[in-house]
This record gives sequence, C-alpha cells and structure tokens, in this order.
Amino acid sequence: MPGVLYLVATPIGNLEDITLRALRVLREAAVIAAEDTRRTAGLLAHYQVETSMVSLHEHNERDRVPQLLARLRAGDAVALVSDAGTPLVSDPGSALVTAALAAGVRVESIPGASAVLAALVSSGLAGDAFTFLGFPPAKASARRAWLRALAAEPRVVVFFEAPHRIVATLEALAEVCGDREAAVGRELTKRHEEVLTGRIRDLLGRIGDPRGEYTVVVSPGADAAPPEPMDDDEAWASFLDLTARGGLGRRDAVAALARRYGVPAREVYAALERGKRAATTPAARPPGGP
Repeated sequence: MPGVLYLVATPIGNLEDITLRALRVLREAAVIAAEDTRRTAGLLAHYQVETSMVSLHEHNERDRVPQLLARLRAGDAVALVSDAGTPLVSDPGSALVTAALAAGVRVESIPGASAVLAALVSSGLAGDAFTFLGFPPAKASARRAWLRALAAEPRVVVFFEAPHRIVATLEALAEVCGDREAAVGRELTKRHEEVLTGRIRDLLGRIGDPRGEYTVVVSPGADAAPPEPMDDDEAWASFLDLTARGGLGRRDAVAALARRYGVPAREVYAALERGKRAATTPAARPPGGP
C-alpha cells in the first residue's frame, strides 16, 4: 500500500506553537521534506526529532518530486514542512501534493500556527469572511493590477509583504485604495511581536526600521461593491487585460476574477473557455451572403 503525505504546520515564530500530533508525525515519518533544511534542523533539534531530511524548494522541486513520490508509492510516510506555518501557503509543495493525489496517495494535513489568522484576529477587523492574497507581485505593472483588484474586494484582505517593500506597498495601497483602516503585523508570536492598527497613512509613520516578514490586514472600502454577475465575454476581455496589460500570470488573473465575481476559480475557468470560443468563432453569414 502507498504511504501517506503529511502536510505539517510548524511554528511561525515561537517554538512552543507546535502540536503534539505534529511532533509525533515528524518523529514517525520516514523522511521530512523541508523548504530549508537548516532552518528546520533547529526545530527538530529543539524537540529531539531525529528523522532524516531532504530539501524541497522552488529550485529543486521538479527533480525532487519524483524521488519523494517513489518513496510514497513504496509505502513510506513523508512529512512536508515549510520554513514556518502551513506548507503550500505562499510556499513550495503544490507539485508534490498534486502528484501524490494523482498517484492515489493519501494526503493528510496537520494544522497549526497561522500568520494569516494571528494577524487577522489581532487587527480588530476580523468578521465573517476574508480574502488571502499571498505576496503582491514584484513586477510594477502586475502590482498595479493586483492593487486595483484589492481595492474592489468587498471583504477584509490579508496579504504578506517583505520588509524591503512594505513601505512602498503601503504607500501604493493608500494611493489606490484610499486611507482605509488596516493593521500591520510583524515578528508574530515572537518576543518582539508587534501589530500596528490604524489608517494606512498613519501606519506608514509608525513602522520604523522594517525587519521581518509583514502580514497586512486591510478593511474593505466604504464603497466596495458586492461581487458583480459574471458574463463570459466580459470575463474573457478582463482576463486578456489582466494578462496582457497588467502582467499577471494565468493563475493570478483567474484568482483576481474569482474575487471580483465572488465565484470559485473553476467557474472562472469555465467562463473563460466559453468566452474564448465566442470570441474566436466566426460570425454566422447571413442567408444569401457571399
């Protein structure tokens, strides 16, 4: 029988934020696939976990996945961990999960600490629904398109940002979205944890020396409209605009449209296929025409 692929959440800062179940799985696994083996080694040493590790990151994922899949097919249990938090959330690992599911391997999630939820509940902005957007694109044109999609989002938005870009991102956010209520969290669960709340422009003056990864929470605009009905032709035209002019990749463009229309990504893909066919099918000739 094939083994099990465990997606193990690890602490985002404080090493005490790991579950007993996660520690058991890490000890019992045949191998741990880690985004950064050096960083994970510190966690394993702290809890005296002696399981061997292999690296799995964006630069070796193509070569490593077949090796790990072979072990899973042979019956081994593989534990996948990222640097911090839950694997696959703005971290590598999706290729391994996709391959495992396609091969009939069971995939089991071991939940734990989350920077997204920690920042959200500390912000004072948590409600019934929110949208997580990962990291903003690095390319300027794609970032502008990304910010415009955020401005139209009718729910609270949570995203990550790097320290060297946090100030520029907040400045652009205030310009595109207006001076909304927001929160900026850094060093979450660590000794120097800080969650700043207030208007975006007020937060800009309080950040100080940026360091550590940031988690940003942004309130919806006062005039944020509910999701609009999705039209196939309009969805296809918007997709072309986001990819050709906005510089977004196919997956990011689909995600932006899913947020705009308030529907699952699979419905967007279906609408795009219909819209593409309609746009590329020659119009029927009138009777008696040439």
